[in-house]
Amino acid sequence: MKDILQIYRYTFAYRGRAILVILCNLLFVLFNLLSLVLFIPFLQLIFNPKKQYDLIKPVWDGSVGGIISYTKDKYQYFMQEMVNTDPKQALFFVCISVFLAFFLKNLFRYGAVWHQSELRMAVVRDLRNQLFHKALILPLSFYTNERKGDIMARMNSDVGEIEIAVVAILELIYREPIAIIINVGTLIYLSPQLTAISFVLLPVSALVISRIGKSLKKTAKSGQEQMGLLFSSIDEGLGGIRIIKAFNAIDQIYSAFQKVNLKHQQLITKTFRKRDLSPILNETLGAGVMLSLVWFGGSMIIDMKGGETLTGEVFITFIIVFSQLLRPIQGISTNIGFLNKAKASQDRINEILESDEKITEIADPIKLPELNRGIRYENVSFKYQDDFVLKNINLDLPVGKSVALVGESGSGKSTMGDLLPRFYDVTDGTIYFDDVPLKNCSIRDLRGHIGIVSQESILFNASVRENIAFGMPEATMDEIIEAAKIANAHEFISAMEMGYESNIGERGSKLSGGQRQRISIARAVLKNPAILILDEATSALDTESEKLVQGALDILMKDRTTLIIAHRLSTIRNADEIIVLSKGEIKERGKHTDLMAQKGMYFNLCSLQGIHS
Repeated sequence: MKDILQIYRYTFAYRGRAILVILCNLLFVLFNLLSLVLFIPFLQLIFNPKKQYDLIKPVWDGSVGGIISYTKDKYQYFMQEMVNTDPKQALFFVCISVFLAFFLKNLFRYGAVWHQSELRMAVVRDLRNQLFHKALILPLSFYTNERKGDIMARMNSDVGEIEIAVVAILELIYREPIAIIINVGTLIYLSPQLTAISFVLLPVSALVISRIGKSLKKTAKSGQEQMGLLFSSIDEGLGGIRIIKAFNAIDQIYSAFQKVNLKHQQLITKTFRKRDLSPILNETLGAGVMLSLVWFGGSMIIDMKGGETLTGEVFITFIIVFSQLLRPIQGISTNIGFLNKAKASQDRINEILESDEKITEIADPIKLPELNRGIRYENVSFKYQDDFVLKNINLDLPVGKSVALVGESGSGKSTMGDLLPRFYDVTDGTIYFDDVPLKNCSIRDLRGHIGIVSQESILFNASVRENIAFGMPEATMDEIIEAAKIANAHEFISAMEMGYESNIGERGSKLSGGQRQRISIARAVLKNPAILILDEATSALDTESEKLVQGALDILMKDRTTLIIAHRLSTIRNADEIIVLSKGEIKERGKHTDLMAQKGMYFNLCSLQGIHS
């Protein structure tokens, strides 16, 4: 029920548009019924072409309840008078009336479609906005457990199910029940006996359909989860295309994709079969009920048990109206099927929207001043799940100084860097910005003081200018060019076809590794952060590129508070302090020459890289 209420709230976030859809649907129902009822005079003319009527002018008794009866008698009097005068004129009038009723019916049906098309897409837009924003603010730890393809599937196919449900819920609540009430009222008016018989037979179809709906949600959810795996398989395959080709693994990857795709096809096929079975059964059972009514009604007319109230034309009209009663009943079963699928999708969407952000701010965060003394790690411990990655770390990063972190893979170097901008929060202990605990300041404010250059250059499918000014749209062209010059990037940028307006492709695919890294450094230079984190910024480069990038980094690091996460130890010889980590603990610390003299872990690491002094 909670899922249905959420979909209802999505729909009525645009109250005016939703009301217009409801109004158009109601008028469609009324004119749909009217277009059928107006056939009674036509049938009377066909069955009794020569009949002359005794005209009795109707009189309204003044009561509200008598309006319907008076309107009906007045129309019948008008038609009988026309039939007595000129039957062909009456026939022409009936044809025009029925045409106008059909025209207005379809006009209002299109009006409902017109308004609901904007309503459904507005809901989809808002929902995707919510999901994408939530995906951006969720902590990095969320992405270690979730596949990117699964999140894309939720933003695509799951949101698509909500789009369908937005229309379904309006029809389920505000159109189909009203259509049923109006049609049932008309049937009772035409023949209470036949209506009573139909009420005995119709619940059979409702019982069958309800049983199908119960299993539909479970199957639909499995299908949507498999869609996430399918998207992930596509993303991994296309993202790793270079390695796949290099290792002749096309057949292996294709075979794995086929299995995932086959499983998805089987689940979705099963879902479609269950969903589409409801209207088919409903129509079949409805046809059985209608034929039963034909037999009962036909018997009443043949045996003259219907009295004067059930004439041939009234009976045919009853059957026509009853056939229209099946449409909203079928619509209810179809829309319930859509809602059952949508509830499964809403569950998956809520898993994202209701995920714990973990990195939260206090109610009144402290505004950070300029960094005066530096950063301090005090008794910091951290674990991702069960085992501690960092244990009781105490470290000072003085303002204007550089501190390098070295150690084997998995020693906790990158984790220490990730804790500083609060990509994760410490498990125990505190990190201070001067004397302010990081948990007491605004995340946006804190990250505004920090620049990051990582091993993998994260660039976007946009121009060079837009990538350098990323997050700083107010930057001037002169500032961007100056940053590029400091990063040793201006020369190759100017040589590009469109200079700073050149598009660099997805993830900077049109640039070399060294060029991508220098763009990243230019971005950091333009931000001019108080604190700089260099996460193995040169480890993936060739010797020539490393020299250019290191020269740019040396300029960037000058008199700046810098935390260096190093793989190539030759790049950190001049660091003010070097911290040696092993299994999450600080084992050694000091300057390069002092640590080399100790001939401990740092000396061994340097020896492995051919550094002996």
